Amino acid sequence: MTVAGEVADHLAARTRWRPLEIAFWAAAAATLLLLPERHLILTQAAIFGLFALSLDLILGYAGILSLGHAAFFGLGAYAAGLLAANGIITEPLLALVVSGLAAALLGLMTSVLILRGADLTRLMVTLGVALVLGEIANKLDWLTGGADGLQGVVVGPLLGRFAFDITGHVAYAYSLGVVFVMFLAARRLVNSPFGLSLRAIKGNRQRSSAVGVAADRRLVAIYTVAAGYAGVAGALLTQTTQFASLDALGFERSADALLVLILGGVGYLYGGLIGAVAFTLVKDGLGNLTAQYWQFWIGLALVSIVLGGGRVRRLAARARGWAGRSPLRSGLRGLAGLAKDSKR
Repeated sequence: MTVAGEVADHLAARTRWRPLEIAFWAAAAATLLLLPERHLILTQAAIFGLFALSLDLILGYAGILSLGHAAFFGLGAYAAGLLAANGIITEPLLALVVSGLAAALLGLMTSVLILRGADLTRLMVTLGVALVLGEIANKLDWLTGGADGLQGVVVGPLLGRFAFDITGHVAYAYSLGVVFVMFLAARRLVNSPFGLSLRAIKGNRQRSSAVGVAADRRLVAIYTVAAGYAGVAGALLTQTTQFASLDALGFERSADALLVLILGGVGYLYGGLIGAVAFTLVKDGLGNLTAQYWQFWIGLALVSIVLGGGRVRRLAARARGWAGRSPLRSGLRGLAGLAKDSKR
């Protein structure tokens, strides 16, 4: 088989659906019928999962750490809100596309800033972009509502037929459908040659450039795509709640997305979705039990996960080292060497 054929087979194997993936989405679809009383909280989890997925595209696959990813989320939220509040576009799907494109345009314009410097520089630059955008939204209170939030957001029926109800059934079905479509596109992207080149850039940018990979253009492209994804998530939040506020641009929003990725795992897309569901449900449960101290318990759980994960990695490394030094493995290696010598 030629090298091109092996590469094609490898890419086909990566895009093949696994049983756990099918089970995950089947369970998500089942919640539409089995958990109608939880649709409001599940809508938040779906939207937050899409936002975390957008961050995973740049962090898990390109190695770009950002503390200002909420800039794109908030821009999408305000874009959808302003379109609906002023009667420009009341169709949810069309407004969703426009909001995502607006956020992607901002990502393209600011992507040049993340091409220079190391991780610390990128952290400060991305955080600065979000802070500047938040201050602009606060100063333009005649347009955005300022600290009071954007009022008068009225979203039309989905596809002209399904109006958003107070129980959140339409909103959840709409959000889950959008998340699934966006996930399919992201899954295809990261398993393509483009996605593999991003992993190479994350591993060693200089070496990737030396073998002919256009690292800068790929980083700009994935940053723009991730910004568009975040904008769609922000637009979903505004459309399902019919409200937009400065919180969508806040530092806490970006920090929560990083927290979700830590909980769910970085670099395999499902980490953001699983982490968002776990974070939202745990936050809701702790809020009902102890409304004042729920952040303390989440922080304690996060520290435990980090410390426990480090201990597990150390134990795994010791086990691998022991296996490499074991008499059985050494004997097998010796037998293999004798067999090669006898053939010669």
